[in-house]
Amino acid sequence: MQSLLKFITCGSVDDGKSTLIGHMLYDAKLIFTDQEKALELDSKVGSTGGEIDYSLLLDGLMAEREQGITIDVAYRYFTTDNRSFIVADTPGHEEYTRNMAVGASFADLAVILVDASKGVLVQTKRHTRICALMGIKHVVYAINKMDIIDYDENTYKDIVKNIKRMVSEYEFETFYTIPVSATVGDNITTKSMKTVWYTGDTLLKYLEDIDVTDKTDDTGFVLPVQRVCRPDLNFRGFQGQVEVGGLKVGEEIKVLPSRETAVVKSLLNAGKEVDEVVKGQAATVQLDREIDCSRGCMIVKDVHLHVGKMFTSKLLWMDDSKLVAGKTFVLKIGTKTTLATVMNIKYKIDVNSGDNVRAEKLYKNEIAVCDISCSDNIVFDKFARHKELGGFILIDNVTNMTAACGVVEHKLRRDDNLFYQQMDITRELRSNQKNQAPKTIWLTGLSGSGKSTIANGLEKRLFAEGKHTMSLDGDNVRMGLNKNLGFKEQDRIENIRRIAEVAKLMNDAGLIVITSFISPFISDRKNAAAIVGEDNFIEIYVSTPIEECERRDIKGLYKKARNGEIPNFSGISSPYEAPVDPAITIDTTGKDLEDTLDYIMSEISKLL
Repeated sequence: MQSLLKFITCGSVDDGKSTLIGHMLYDAKLIFTDQEKALELDSKVGSTGGEIDYSLLLDGLMAEREQGITIDVAYRYFTTDNRSFIVADTPGHEEYTRNMAVGASFADLAVILVDASKGVLVQTKRHTRICALMGIKHVVYAINKMDIIDYDENTYKDIVKNIKRMVSEYEFETFYTIPVSATVGDNITTKSMKTVWYTGDTLLKYLEDIDVTDKTDDTGFVLPVQRVCRPDLNFRGFQGQVEVGGLKVGEEIKVLPSRETAVVKSLLNAGKEVDEVVKGQAATVQLDREIDCSRGCMIVKDVHLHVGKMFTSKLLWMDDSKLVAGKTFVLKIGTKTTLATVMNIKYKIDVNSGDNVRAEKLYKNEIAVCDISCSDNIVFDKFARHKELGGFILIDNVTNMTAACGVVEHKLRRDDNLFYQQMDITRELRSNQKNQAPKTIWLTGLSGSGKSTIANGLEKRLFAEGKHTMSLDGDNVRMGLNKNLGFKEQDRIENIRRIAEVAKLMNDAGLIVITSFISPFISDRKNAAAIVGEDNFIEIYVSTPIEECERRDIKGLYKKARNGEIPNFSGISSPYEAPVDPAITIDTTGKDLEDTLDYIMSEISKLL
């Protein structure tokens, strides 16, 4: 059976990535006759003066053909006499770097194009760094457009020197340089007589011959559980793809994070019983006893993996909005999905120099080292040791867009010294003693909307009914617990996180908590709800319009904000994101306080 090579092409805009692969397919007779005819016809109306435009074989989107650039990742499957290939032609424009990262995540090798007339550019360095980040160990630098520089050997050698200097900081297993012309076809499938000074292989020959076998440790067994299969009472199987090693019937396994052990009763592959499953196969594992195992768990044997909540990571930020410390996302690692917070940005990495640069914020396409904390225990390993168990993505919990991709550098030691202490007196016992359901009533709205007044009135009403309560007011908390926080975005995020943690502790004590905070960002309120518990969180949006809030201006804050005396003021110099689906909405404009409280109490009584 032929070996399969998965590779990507990348580089700066207009370096000739699509043209290179298109020319390779054309010269090697790896396209159908109708594709060849269509290519010749399409080229007549293109930008090549009637000459064949090989990039059209890869650039399928109309916008790509109109602009002459690659936007999305184009995958091509082809086979020569010596090997099978999957190539991902990735975009070169900085705007589409995230698409390039997607292509790199699947590849064993990268072909990075360098324009011979321009040399090594910033985007070349960025793509090299992303390839290293994604675990690619084999890199080919195709020095393209040699025809433009008249196949000058000295220019080629100067570029190669710069490339060697650049890759010296990475741990690539192999790297190779080839002078080519994607348009003319030099050194792509056949050796060029115009570069007699070059004695190496053509690009296609090199790709056919290179050994990209994974040299990492593959002992033991790891299967991330994707699904629990229970067609009837007599069968319970754990399904997933084998990521490391192999497993046989009768062997003992361990399930992480619970650390329970069991013996393999049977194995299925493609619906048929087998004696053994190996890496890359989809398997169903049936055990000899019932254990705690579900999606996101790992079935392992003879392998050491980390179980914990905190780790240091290197990540590529891909979102249009900036990243600041304290932001919470949905983290997906293996088959496990959980909430995770970026605790800090330790430093970002300068794309040009590779230097570590102090940073408080991260912008699109920047790479940084960050500490991450998860809400649940996860099973993971260093990316360098197990690629399948050390790669993750961060998903924005409001937009559901992938905000970052990253790799685990190492586990944080402090996580090993922290253990959750189980208490004999539980939340349920405390709430039963108080004869109430502990909830967090979260009032949000602009300054002056009436939140604090409503919170005070609600607590008096609940107290009069014999309820046990505690009120947390924004100003009061900032004068005590959070006096060290300012009003920058990261400080506001941390302010709300701390309040949510305090509210959760008070709920655990059996109390009904009433909070009054502007809490301007949807993501922060969603994070607060996740900390407190969705079922225990009652969001009340005090929707009083800004005109009415400013008319009241009890503290004179709006006037100061308009005069520029208060920066980052919600509704004026900083945005306020209104709740999308609050439990209760109330506009206090022209309303009597008692009528407002009557309405809110009637709605809350349905939820308490």
